[in-house]
Amino acid sequence: MLPVIDMIQTGENIVRLRKRAGLSVKDIQEVFGFGTPQAVYKWQHGTAMPTIDNLVVLAAVLGVTIDEILVVGTVA
Repeated sequence: MLPVIDMIQTGENIVRLRKRAGLSVKDIQEVFGFGTPQAVYKWQHGTAMPTIDNLVVLAAVLGVTIDEILVVGTVA
């Protein structure tokens, strides 16, 4: 069994943690200096993952560890 990141559940986690932190998508967009919120929406919908450096920043902004953001499953 190999570990894999469940992108959909990770995206749902990002939404939940963002809301718990009292932050809007626009707040996250501004932290990263993105011109549009598309990247944040892609993370939340599980169609894309933050790069590792963005994941480190996201964890700090949300006040959690990277492990609390990522949902890891297994595949045979």
